[in-house]
Amino acid sequence: MFSPLFFLTFLLPLFPVHADQAKSHTTNPDLNARLKTAATNFDRQALLPQDSDWYYDFEQHPNYNSAVGAVITADAASFPALTNLGISIALLKLAPCGMLPPHLHPRATNLVTAITGNTTTWMIGENGVKTVRVDLTPLRVTIFPRGSLHVMQNNDCEPALLISALNSDDSGTLNILPSLWSVPQDIIRAGFGDASINAEDLGKYIPEVGTGAIIGSMECQQRCGIVHGKE
Repeated sequence: MFSPLFFLTFLLPLFPVHADQAKSHTTNPDLNARLKTAATNFDRQALLPQDSDWYYDFEQHPNYNSAVGAVITADAASFPALTNLGISIALLKLAPCGMLPPHLHPRATNLVTAITGNTTTWMIGENGVKTVRVDLTPLRVTIFPRGSLHVMQNNDCEPALLISALNSDDSGTLNILPSLWSVPQDIIRAGFGDASINAEDLGKYIPEVGTGAIIGSMECQQRCGIVHGKE
């Protein structure tokens, strides 16, 4: 089992941590509310009258060309037609040495399929169980059960592309380290079992959620000639 400090070695000091409250990213909350209360499927269809209501274009997302990669999710918030259908899908774009830092989905199990690249994933289901490592090569699939902690890194010096399917139209994502550093520093120090840890200094290097992706391990960066997340 990896120690908590193991995960810190993956993190590149790109952004400071902020305690700002999250803002809703729902594109049309009124439409979502009406879809949830539609009396029949006929009434639901009437709320989605345009052909454009029935597709989602990943390429139009502002994070699509992010230098560090991105998680671009089609769910009830971004694609209202999925409201109450219990499913969503995300495009995972990882830059060279890009990674998704330790996180979990509180309301969904997800299946991740590699399309390109060589991505390693780690999953921890609960205390005391084995940490599962999977090397996701093209067309290999892995599963992250609901609430399980997982992390993934592109090992290649070229971008990787993966598809993540979730069995909720509102799966949610909780990034572990930014969340941990939102509690008092003495609690963080107690959690690490070391009262001498400078939690404030350590926490200022944790990237914000941002696009959902960051640049990963220093070993990969050095191997690929990446400096501070930029070629």
